[in-house]
Amino acid sequence: MPPSPLALIRRLYECFNLRDEVGIFELCDDSMEFFPVVTSEAVGRDAPYVGPTGLRDYLADVAGVWEELQIIPSEVEARGEVLLVRGRVYARSREFGIRDVPAAWVWQVRDGRFVRGEVFPDTEQALARFAEISA
Repeated sequence: MPPSPLALIRRLYECFNLRDEVGIFELCDDSMEFFPVVTSEAVGRDAPYVGPTGLRDYLADVAGVWEELQIIPSEVEARGEVLLVRGRVYARSREFGIRDVPAAWVWQVRDGRFVRGEVFPDTEQALARFAEISA
């Protein structure tokens, strides 16, 4: 029996907060596409992070931009294999200061593994995207 959406999200966020690369890779499909807005903008990246190489690049970019970056999920809504997560991001860096802001994520899962993730600083945008792809 595949893990529940909430269990998947908790495990992914736990692995991210610990920077557990192996744990993240176990949860993500090899074709995973990830679109993190703020970190991408900070490093000048327009393209998504794709596959294991992309996820490694993302973790390296996180380490380069943020002295600390923690994500805390608070609500998970699932429609089939599409998940909407609401929560908060706590980030600290010399350049960007301290941020403690609401955020939302839309994840697509296939066979119990993440295949696509998008980060939204605006919860309304996440709700619209969730409605669009889970319809």
